[in-house]
Amino acid sequence: MFARNLIKSTLMVVLLMACLVGVHAATAGETEDNIAERLSKAIPGLRVSEVRKSVAPGLYEVESSSGDIIYTTPDGGYLLTGDLLQITESGIANVSESNRTEKRLREMEAFEANGVISFPADGEEKAEIAVFTDIDCPYCRKLHDEVPELNSYGITVHYYGFPRSGPDTLSWNKYVSVWCNDDPQGAMDDAKSGKTVARKSCNNPVKAQYDLGQKIGVTGTPAIVLEDGNMVRGYVPAKQLAEGLGLR
Repeated sequence: MFARNLIKSTLMVVLLMACLVGVHAATAGETEDNIAERLSKAIPGLRVSEVRKSVAPGLYEVESSSGDIIYTTPDGGYLLTGDLLQITESGIANVSESNRTEKRLREMEAFEANGVISFPADGEEKAEIAVFTDIDCPYCRKLHDEVPELNSYGITVHYYGFPRSGPDTLSWNKYVSVWCNDDPQGAMDDAKSGKTVARKSCNNPVKAQYDLGQKIGVTGTPAIVLEDGNMVRGYVPAKQLAEGLGLR
């Protein structure tokens, strides 16, 4: 049952066109360009950011501008959706997630923690986590209640704005007001507890942080990005999170 479900979820074949073009000897980059062109024409709205050979022989990885990855045959005629898994001596490795983790780490490092609202570790800092958060998200509030506990374990919490409702919404404006406050940490505490924070506006990085979240695959909040680029999706109790980081 497990094997059958695994195959169904990771090797869902989609036939794009009935007639396939023949595969021919291609110069370096020609195959990738042909794949990008064919898929862009076949799938309206698809913006291909990169095409590269996959570690699986005979397949190419196609990465969209949103960070999603699909797999295709060299002629661009067949697509495989889902994660690519590899059987190794130590078990099954998720190749797709490994690629996402590497990209996530690059994007986070390039962003350089621009404008985050931080809650520093108590005493010696032993780990840092980046949390994409929404003021009104119930589980974000639950996690925020445990920030002092995380700090006590030596974990610094960096908040990135990710109002799920999007720009120019009530939640978005709340995050902007928190960021623009003279005491953003205190304003965050108040907002997360349901208190009203005075409406403020200023030049702020909320849009840039929101775009970063979309680029690295944040689809819900809280989304916790670890220092190695791995992402924990959803609320995790502080003690359990600290244990996962090897701090308890």
